[in-house]
Amino acid sequence: MEVTFKKGIPGFEYLRKFRIEDVNNSKDYKIIRSLEEDISFSAVLPFNIYNEYEIDLTEEIVKELEIKHPTDVLVLNIITLGKTLEESTVNLKAPVIINVSNNMAKQFIIQCDTYDTKHLLIRRNQNVSNY
Repeated sequence: MEVTFKKGIPGFEYLRKFRIEDVNNSKDYKIIRSLEEDISFSAVLPFNIYNEYEIDLTEEIVKELEIKHPTDVLVLNIITLGKTLEESTVNLKAPVIINVSNNMAKQFIIQCDTYDTKHLLIRRNQNVSNY
């Protein structure tokens, strides 16, 4: 799927056109690849990793992306790759919101202290060292 960021991505405002690609046919992991320069971002669908993740889109972003139905929204979060997968993090503070009905996108910065830019990508729900 090709998407357009009207104002670019923060830090890359000059890039507007991107392609969203699956990573090895995965439904959860994506590459957000610029069509204008050799720049790409690893991303993930957050809800399978952080099932408690919640975002409330502002009226401004709903209007800007022309979102008419909740089912039109695809949420991706950018991954920062570490030296190992266990050191890799996901930015839950600034999800990428995509309207799949018109392919418009925007990185939305959540205005609360609930989420940070560096949450562990690989979560450990319990200590298994004693097993």
